Amino acid sequence: MSMNEVVQSSAPNGAGYKSFTIGAFTFGRDEFFARIAWPTGTHVLSVDVFLRALQRDVAWDFFYGTVNFDSVIGTVNHYGTVDLFAGRYNESYRKAELDYVENFESGHLRETFKAMLEDWTNSEFDPFASPAETGKPFGEKSGSNTSAITRRRVAANRMVGVPGDEQIRTDASHPINRMFADVSQDEPLLEAEPGFENEVAAFNLFAYLSRSDVTWNPSVVSVCKESLYCPTTEEYILPVIHGNDRIEWFVQLSDEIRWEVEDGDTGKKRAAVTMKAGDVAAMPGDIRHQGYSPKRSMLLVWENGSPDLPRLIAAGQAPIYPVDF
Repeated sequence: MSMNEVVQSSAPNGAGYKSFTIGAFTFGRDEFFARIAWPTGTHVLSVDVFLRALQRDVAWDFFYGTVNFDSVIGTVNHYGTVDLFAGRYNESYRKAELDYVENFESGHLRETFKAMLEDWTNSEFDPFASPAETGKPFGEKSGSNTSAITRRRVAANRMVGVPGDEQIRTDASHPINRMFADVSQDEPLLEAEPGFENEVAAFNLFAYLSRSDVTWNPSVVSVCKESLYCPTTEEYILPVIHGNDRIEWFVQLSDEIRWEVEDGDTGKKRAAVTMKAGDVAAMPGDIRHQGYSPKRSMLLVWENGSPDLPRLIAAGQAPIYPVDF
């Protein structure tokens, strides 16, 4: 059997949950905790923290760079393969020689994580939703919530509203979120010159975001070559600590988010940034960050989606800071 194959226990444990093994990593859960083991150590997370992070890692297809579930466990995307690590980006674990990294084909790790998410997510829990909008993940196994965990990330080919990208959330299946009841739903008046009706479009971004039923899950609303506008709604805490492999721009559209910024390799604190509506910030390519949003807010994440950036940064041919003061 390949080290990359998914291995499920043949029988659920006393709480009704299966365990999963990939390579030298083993994952198990009980009524309250997710438990991870590897050749040099073990780690325990509250299962709600683990499932919310696992959901993003699956939905984002391992995202750009590093997805830290917490200060110990996470993944690094090499765009074709993925590192699964324990303690690699934690200075204390490295000094104690408890860290461990194993590389997998992206598809093998993705399928393992998807199977784990399916088995460990109970029927009333939605790991994509804010804590105020979902049930509890705790207790013995009780059904599943496949429709919630298999939501597709919205990604426009050109821009929301143009032919082929009609993804405005205006129907009854996407009601206005409780936090955005005051957001205007008016759409802009667009008068295109004859012959350009399929080339010119506009939409109300605030109305679009007001109908989002997920948190901390950027959707792609416009694409211009490798420039991606990825807005999202945020409430409570970003379920992962994102480690950048490129510069990432943030535009705070409403309310407030506090960002805790750490060194990407060691986890040492680097900065605390409070962004209010209208603020713009850039996260450098060598840090990791986690956001705290006391009220549901709107954030525009501006990404350079070039697959060449990690290689160019590693070779010193692209900057890790947006401005050299």
